[in-house]
Amino acid sequence: MTGTVEVAAGAAGRKDAGAGRAARLPLLDVLRGVAILGTLMTNVWIFAAPGAEWAVLAGSGTAPSAGPWWAGAAEGVFRFVADGKFLAMLTILFGVGLAIQFRSAARRGRTWPGRYKWRALFLFTEGTVHFVLVFAWDVLMGYAVVALLVAWQLTRAERTQRVLMWVAAGVHGAVLGLLTMVAAGGGAGEGAGAAGGISARVVELYAAGSYPEQIAFRLQNAIALRMEPVISFALLVFLFHLGVRLYRTGAFRPDAHGRCLRRRLCGWGLGVGIPLNVAAVAAGPDFAMVARYGAAPVVAVGYLGLIGLIVDRVRRPGPLTAGLTAIGRTALSCYVLQNALCVLACYGIGLGLAARWAGQGPWWVMGLWAVVGTALFTGARLWLRHFEHGPLEAVQKRLVRS
Repeated sequence: MTGTVEVAAGAAGRKDAGAGRAARLPLLDVLRGVAILGTLMTNVWIFAAPGAEWAVLAGSGTAPSAGPWWAGAAEGVFRFVADGKFLAMLTILFGVGLAIQFRSAARRGRTWPGRYKWRALFLFTEGTVHFVLVFAWDVLMGYAVVALLVAWQLTRAERTQRVLMWVAAGVHGAVLGLLTMVAAGGGAGEGAGAAGGISARVVELYAAGSYPEQIAFRLQNAIALRMEPVISFALLVFLFHLGVRLYRTGAFRPDAHGRCLRRRLCGWGLGVGIPLNVAAVAAGPDFAMVARYGAAPVVAVGYLGLIGLIVDRVRRPGPLTAGLTAIGRTALSCYVLQNALCVLACYGIGLGLAARWAGQGPWWVMGLWAVVGTALFTGARLWLRHFEHGPLEAVQKRLVRS
């Protein structure tokens, strides 16, 4: 169902019409850059674990590495800072992008979703290719489906949008509570050999198996490996709507109103989210989903505010800001590239570091994150000196012509 945006959006379209005179909000690019590097802070442990992508389902992908207590403490802090937070931030920012596209269509008097359907189709196709060829825990496929749903919901009245947003939050809370009760009442799973429940065959597949064998494994286990976006679907809908609302209220604008909103986001997000996250982690593995899908999104809101406040204080943007901005402008390309680089570094089809350094503690994993992050930081800046868009972004623009 489509409609003219200016008619269907109603008050929502008029409300944000004056909020976006500038072609681009610089803070958004910085936030996207941080979110991309932050998702790698979580995913890098998946690549480094025995059994890699399958280790997440077996529970060993989140197990701490062997080593002295200080190494475990460093790993714990590294994981705590990242787990679920930057993924939630990235989801909110996708919602912001949807709001920007909606506003752009409204200004031009175009029907909605209109061309956006093709953007979502491209994202789903890219996510499918990424899942099959690179990384089983791809987020793009889920984002594409949610984007289509929320894009249609944006044609409803603003009050209806608010209701849909909070209904999604309620559904997610119910699902999260049910899954946590099942986890708490289910007891310990049955061991299945190597790597804390992962069969030796799966460990060997990623340590020494061929690339076609790894692709075949993903396809054979696609349903299990695609469960995260299904379980978190209502959360994704809520976060997309949250991104739309934050954009419309001016939370990313470089003015006094925007700075005030960012202070509130920082205070409430971190003040509520961090204690809740600490409590969920301290409660043990049975509450891991509460930490990742309940507390982490609240902390992510605080991260948005905190990073925004830091950027507000930067008078003369330097190399760090420029690098994060470059990654943000090429976010889709950098997301896929960072996962491809980790595959080549960790799996047996490349350097095989996950098997070779399995007993060396967490330092090499954190070092890998730093090396890949530096490569993205440098590569994105160099690319944008010669091209206007990232590689995948350019392909999307050419195919969708939007």
